Amino acid sequence: MEKLDLLVIAAHPDDAELGCGGMIARTVQEGKRVGIVDLTQGELGTRGTPELRIQEATEAGNILGIHARENLGLRDGRFENSEQDQIAVIRSIRKYRPDIVITNAPEDRHPDHGRAARLVADSCFYSGLRKILTDYNGLDQEAWKPKALFHFVQSQTLPIDFVIDISAQWQVKIKSIKAYKSQFFDPQSKEPETYISSPDFLRMVEARAIEHGHAVGKSYGEGFIRSRVMGINSLFDLY
Repeated sequence: MEKLDLLVIAAHPDDAELGCGGMIARTVQEGKRVGIVDLTQGELGTRGTPELRIQEATEAGNILGIHARENLGLRDGRFENSEQDQIAVIRSIRKYRPDIVITNAPEDRHPDHGRAARLVADSCFYSGLRKILTDYNGLDQEAWKPKALFHFVQSQTLPIDFVIDISAQWQVKIKSIKAYKSQFFDPQSKEPETYISSPDFLRMVEARAIEHGHAVGKSYGEGFIRSRVMGINSLFDLY
């Protein structure tokens, strides 16, 4: 498995697309190698099935142009920041050896999101400890600690630390979200309406992207939260 530059690790299929699909598409277009790891199959979701979500995730990943995607199969709504679940995440981090990891919002409406953020943050740290042993396909893995960890923003409005311009990638982001046909607004669907199946939800996603873009003088943007103080070499790196 070739090394990735960026790895997005998210609780459910569609979290990555909603939270940072534009940034993913932009990063791929810049020539970087990007992957997504979904912690669960979203099996507790009201609409669709886990099997359908996997198919939709594959289609969405193809739209974004990512280089790898896998699902860890942790229990939706029941995964924990435990040794067992940390090992599963550490194994993926060491497999892909990303320089940057991006994960769920540190707190949000859905309890899985904040819990995933804590699980991934701790796993990034422990992945760098060589005395924590993991293997992949029967081969021992080397310790690997990402250089940076960031969080995207989800349903809840949170203070952000920086914005990435996704104006040129907005339509790709929306197309990747709509690949999850079982989850989002479909007037032909006979399934129960949910929080995210309402057309108002996608309007909120666009409104937030417009708000974040406006903050930096662009049409659309995605905001991110840093997990620690960032060091820079020069003030001129900040613009």
